[in-house]
Amino acid sequence: MIDLNADLGEGFGRWHLTDDEQLLSVVTSANVACGFHAGDPVTMRRVCELAAERGVRVGAQVSYRDLAGFGRRAMDVPSGELAAEVAYQIGALVVFARAAGTRVSYVKPHGALYNRIVHDPEQAAAVIEGVLLADGSLPVLGLPGSVVLDLAAKAGLPAVPEAFADRAYTDEGTLVPRGLDGAVVTDPEAVVERSLSLARSGTVVALSGARIEVRARSLCLHGDTPGAVELARRVRERLLESGVRVEAFV
Repeated sequence: MIDLNADLGEGFGRWHLTDDEQLLSVVTSANVACGFHAGDPVTMRRVCELAAERGVRVGAQVSYRDLAGFGRRAMDVPSGELAAEVAYQIGALVVFARAAGTRVSYVKPHGALYNRIVHDPEQAAAVIEGVLLADGSLPVLGLPGSVVLDLAAKAGLPAVPEAFADRAYTDEGTLVPRGLDGAVVTDPEAVVERSLSLARSGTVVALSGARIEVRARSLCLHGDTPGAVELARRVRERLLESGVRVEAFV
């Protein structure tokens, strides 16, 4: 059994990056950009309404305040400030989710923040503080073995490990930085096969060629890659054909 999540609502004003409507017909969980790396109020409201219509779970994708860098630039944000900004982003999405007849069901950090809190206990603790400020029961998505999932569990929040079929892994189970060659897996068939391996055996081949263990409850399909919708459909179809149940983790 596996959940399929995608980053959605990553437009801003007149610019649209993800095909939200089509992806919401495939995924079971939607990570909705909350305005700090992408997204705006109109987009957030629209994605929540579409997700509610399709029975897709809504998650708050929180980020460093970095519209210009799409949330992928390293930043040093004081803990108190980061906690408040995480809570602020979740709170904004709660309004639109409620108005659409659904609710925010989980939190997933984005980009540089996501990678930072794999190892940084101070920033990870600030993220957890922000989640607790907004809602003391929300699950947190993160990399297996990350500091943030450990702190989430200690705080009484459900810690949900996720995997990436279209991102390369190091031998230690972390994501290869995007600036390095091979960091993003672009071959569609390779992405499909990696999805099957992650869902069925909890393993994936790292960039070095070694097979490593990555046990996850949710599988992320990036919505900003070329051909994202068709690729997501292929992944879901192959999972179902292989006897893997595709359903939300909440």
